[in-house]
Amino acid sequence: MAVAEARKMDKSESDGKANWLAEAGGWAPRKFGQLKSFLTEVRTELKKVSWPGRDEVYATTLIVIATTVFFGFYLWLLDLLFSQAAAKLLR
Repeated sequence: MAVAEARKMDKSESDGKANWLAEAGGWAPRKFGQLKSFLTEVRTELKKVSWPGRDEVYATTLIVIATTVFFGFYLWLLDLLFSQAAAKLLR
């Protein structure tokens, strides 16, 4: 009886290896199918996006540039003041 169980175990182990090999062979086609599905969904979602017009992009770009320049000078001025104050305290 123990010999029969050992043979049954050997057979189930070899079947497990065969299943693994069969699953590994289907990996690439499954991944390509998932990629195709993903790209199709991306295209569908991009069609739903409301893209800004040229005038809106131009206006917001100018606002971003002006804000960046303003805060750049503001932080430069603060840095200048704090460095002079630190220099006076350390003398």
